[in-house]
Amino acid sequence: MKKPIIYITRKIPDEILAPYQDSLDFRMWEEEDIPVPRNVLLQEVKEADGVLCLLTENMDRELFENAPQLKVVANMAVGYDNIDLEAARERNVIVTNTPDVLTETTADLAFSLLTATSRRVVEANDYIRAGKWNHWSPYLMAGSDIHGKKVGIVGMGRIGESIARRANGFGMPIMYHNRSRKPSAENDLGATYMDFDELLREADFVVSVIPLTTETRKLFNEDAFEKMKTSAIFINVSRGGVVDEKALYHALNENTIHAAGLDVFEEEPIDADHPLVKLDNVVCLPHIGSASVETRTKMLHLCMDNLLAVFSGEGPITPVNNP
Repeated sequence: MKKPIIYITRKIPDEILAPYQDSLDFRMWEEEDIPVPRNVLLQEVKEADGVLCLLTENMDRELFENAPQLKVVANMAVGYDNIDLEAARERNVIVTNTPDVLTETTADLAFSLLTATSRRVVEANDYIRAGKWNHWSPYLMAGSDIHGKKVGIVGMGRIGESIARRANGFGMPIMYHNRSRKPSAENDLGATYMDFDELLREADFVVSVIPLTTETRKLFNEDAFEKMKTSAIFINVSRGGVVDEKALYHALNENTIHAAGLDVFEEEPIDADHPLVKLDNVVCLPHIGSASVETRTKMLHLCMDNLLAVFSGEGPITPVNNP
């Protein structure tokens, strides 16, 4: 029996593929750090039964119409705003993602950004590397306390709850805003539900972990930043599109808010000339929320398990649509 053809849009280790090679026929873009060109992707999907893709691939209507045999797309991410779900549904293509396995790692990164930004860790490191540390003084590189400060989590999903657990360890009062109230977060974590504007006014740290949707696009805009405390720190580990970056730059440059820690951006990748990179009160990271060796390996295995489950007739493990 002919094995299903799986196209993988980025080079991944052979040891990941090995357990699945008896059941699946793999074809792969042979670059690890360079996204597959659009024309190559459109050509490859013509014969593919399944695709393992990254957020860098725009899985749009044109692609689905160009892939007559396609049965499943395994997206190596929790979010799937890179995929046209309506077009997938019309073509009866199953879409899967990788929830749960990256929750704790992303929460680690969010809290790392929070601590690095508030305590000026990157700025202090650069200070030494530039040869500027010539003396000690009482307020040299003095940052902001974390313990006891109010954290406002926008989006109380799995990652939001994990961030809240870490905040509890720092004795931080937890506030949250979500599409619907989460009794489990309130009962188990002591979180207090607030409307969006109230959270912005009250929080010392505002952490975004919301998906990018029509409703959330540029939710953090000029009006939102003006509602925040001048001492507030903004953290984004969700999607760059939920932020109006021009408004954020203005808020940081004019001291409307104190600082920001960002793992995601509107257009990625960014370069050293990006306006936010040039600000001393911003920590910028290259979208590494789930980037631990252990977690990225689990994500790839879950993608493979989803592909195998679909073609074995068991059905997807973590579907995001029901075509």
